[in-house]
This record gives sequence, C-alpha cells and structure tokens, in this order.
Amino acid sequence: MIRRRRALFAMACLLSACSFAPPYKVPPSAPVPGVYKEAVGWKMSEPNDAAPKGRWWSIFDDPWLNALEDKAQNANQNLKAAFARLQQARADTRIARADLFPSLDATASAKRGRVSQNAPTYVKGYPTEGNDFVLEADLSYEIDLWGRVRNEVASARATQQASAADLASIALSIEAEVATDYFGLRSYDTQRELLAKTVEDYAKSLKLTQTLFEGGAAALGDVAQAKSQLFSAQTQAADIDLLRAQLEHAIAVLVGENPSAFQMPVNPLPQTAAPPPVDPGIPSALLERRPDVAAAERRVSAANAQIGVARAAYFPQFTLTGAAGLNSLHSSTWIDAPSLYWSIGPQAVLPIFEGGRLVAQTARAKAVYSEQVATYRNTVLTAYQDVEDNLAALRQLERESETEAQAVEATATFLQQSQDRYFAGIVTFLEVSTAETAALQAQLSAINIRARRLNAAVVLVKALGGGWREESASLGRN
Repeated sequence: MIRRRRALFAMACLLSACSFAPPYKVPPSAPVPGVYKEAVGWKMSEPNDAAPKGRWWSIFDDPWLNALEDKAQNANQNLKAAFARLQQARADTRIARADLFPSLDATASAKRGRVSQNAPTYVKGYPTEGNDFVLEADLSYEIDLWGRVRNEVASARATQQASAADLASIALSIEAEVATDYFGLRSYDTQRELLAKTVEDYAKSLKLTQTLFEGGAAALGDVAQAKSQLFSAQTQAADIDLLRAQLEHAIAVLVGENPSAFQMPVNPLPQTAAPPPVDPGIPSALLERRPDVAAAERRVSAANAQIGVARAAYFPQFTLTGAAGLNSLHSSTWIDAPSLYWSIGPQAVLPIFEGGRLVAQTARAKAVYSEQVATYRNTVLTAYQDVEDNLAALRQLERESETEAQAVEATATFLQQSQDRYFAGIVTFLEVSTAETAALQAQLSAINIRARRLNAAVVLVKALGGGWREESASLGRN
C-alpha cells in the first residue's frame, strides 16, 4: 500500500512538474496600524495633494536644490555602484534561467600518440603509434521534475527585484542627504550673516565703551567685557565657517564632484522659510511605497524558493544526455559515414548517503527564511517609527518656531532697554552684555529651528518612500 502511494505521488509529480517550495504569502504578516499616532492633531497647510511624487524635492521650489539633485542622480558614485549590483543580479537571473534549456557543446581534437605495449588494453600485433581525430557534439538537459531549477530561477528573480528596490532605497537616501545638507548649508549662511553683523555691532560697542572709559564714564571691566564678547562672536563665526566648508565638501561628494573644485554660493534662509505641505497618507500604503520594505519582502520570497531547492535535493536528478560525432584514425576518413558514432539516453542520480548534508542544507534554508521574515517585520516597524518620529518633529518644531520667535522679540526689547539704561549710567555693561548674548542665542536658535523644520520635512518624505513607484520594482523584473 505504501509503495503504491509513493508510485502515485511520483506519477503526480511527473505530470504536474511539482515544486517543493512552501506556498508563499505576499507579504508576510506584519502589524499595520489604522492611523499614524503622531498625525492626530497635526495638519500641514493646504493643499493636501502635495504628496511626494517622483522628483519629490521640487515641492521645496528651490532651483539650486533641483540642480544639485539632478547632478546627484547622474554622478553619485554610490548610486552607480548600486546600479552595477542590480546589473549583477540581472545577470544571475539569466544564469539561473539558462538551466531551463538544454546545453549543447562541441569539441574537436586531433592527436597523435603511442600506447604502452605492456598496457592491459594493448592488442598484440597492432601498431603502438597512431592518430586520433575526433569531432563531437554533447547534449545535456536536466528534467526539472522536482522544481529545483524553477525555484533557483524564482529565487534569483526575487533577489534581482530586491536589488532594484535597494537601488531605489539608496537613491532616496542620497536625494534626502543632498536636501538636508543643502538646507544645513543655507542655515550656516544665515548664521554667518547674523554673526557678521553681530561682530560689527560688538566692535562698535567696544569702541564706544573704550571712549567712555577714556572719558572716565566707564570702568575698565566694561572694556574687558566688551572685548570678551567681540572675541567670542568672532570665534563663533570662524566655527560656522568651518562647519559650512565641511558641509560644502560633503555635498560635492554627493553630486560626484571634487571638493577642491566645488563651491556653493552664499544663500541664507529667509525668515519666512517653512516646510512645504506633505500628506502622509494612510499607514497601509507605506508598505507599498517604501523601497527598503519592498527589498526585504523580495528577500523573503527568495529564501522561500531556496527551501524548495534544498528539498528537491532529496530526490533523483534526471538528466537526458546525448553525444554524436566523428572519430577516425586517419584524417582522410575523418568525415566519412563509417566514422559516425552517437549515443543518447537518460541518467538518474539518487543521493544515498550524504552524511547529513541534505538535512543540514534544508535546515539552513528554513533558518534563512525565518531570518528574512524577522528582518522584513523589523523593517516594517522601523518604517512606521520613521514616519511617527518626523510627524512629531514637524508638529513640535512648528510650536518651537512660534515660541522662539517670541523669545527673539523679547530679547530684542531687553537689549534695547539695557543699552538705553547703560548709556544713561543706570546699569553696568554687564547687563548690556547679558542682553546681547541672550539676543544672539535666541536668533541663532530661531535659525536652527527653521533649518530643522525643513530637514524634518525632507526626512518625512524619505520615511514615506519618496518617489517610490510600482514601476521602480519593474526594474528588477526584466
């Protein structure tokens, strides 16, 4: 009865060309919330249809940023390396697919040699030296009864699609980095402008304090305090110059240019700079938009197919082989009809004892699958974290910008009153110095919040998948 069932199973496999890969669900189960928690009570300004599409950075309406992004698309070396990896994956798919077809090889040889008279194969009376002319064609075709080859192809194709998603993910990361570095550079330009004016004002203040001291209307400590403030502001300005230079060099590398020959013009952020509207959409759409999520899911599919490859190794491997050619001792009769020979027939290889290798290979394939499922689920969780983080950042930074604007206004009033009281001889220069420091820090903080809001919008677009499209995945299906 058992033999009969096995025979029926084998016959069914022969007729259906079975596969031992487990049924695959797309995608693996992962927790998907109904709404974004941090989107509650948060709403960007109209219009709401400004969701990132394709050239997502164009929503910032900045021609300099557009130009930098275009350069990065064409010249970034990391992007070119990722594209080369995609080309490798495409080639791997074609290599795997080649096993679906017969292979045909041709060989030709012309040899002269001598045989040993003491060899067991030597026939007495025959010459010991002679020629051997061979022209042969060999045919080999694996009959894929158990789906080994088809699962190899499916695994390679899924890996290729994952490489296409990796390319999109790297492109998105580079685009986002260009944008954040660009806005950081403009923020430093704004701070440089403010500190240049501050240094100029502090120099005038020092000169006036020196004059008052020489006239007996100010203490020596006031002069020292004024000098300290001036030198501190100059130090801050020099540090901003350093940070700007380093960021300019980073942008040069991102756009594929030599930092020694790359230069960005000074372009401060206006006080009205604010992030553009970004619609986060519904959480379930995130799994379709994020290229890193797509890459993780395709690797799960590839690992699932490899389980089928490992299981197929338990069964016989059937190969149809054939050979035909011409063989002669003399070149004059090499291509004559009597020199023709041929052979054709099936060949089966059945593993009998492998020392546990096949069991271990199957266990490894299952473990790889479990790893890829866990990686996929973690990628999904991280994707939602990225969106929630930046939704919260945009909402909170908007509040910070409002309160910091009030702080800037309050410190400006405090500074004006302190200066009036100092020149009236009511207070010492210490109060003026304190007011100037507070005013400068409030303005620098306001500039920093302005840049952080723009960068939070950039990172939110990246978290949402940027310009990811279904056609991007099709890059890996060719």
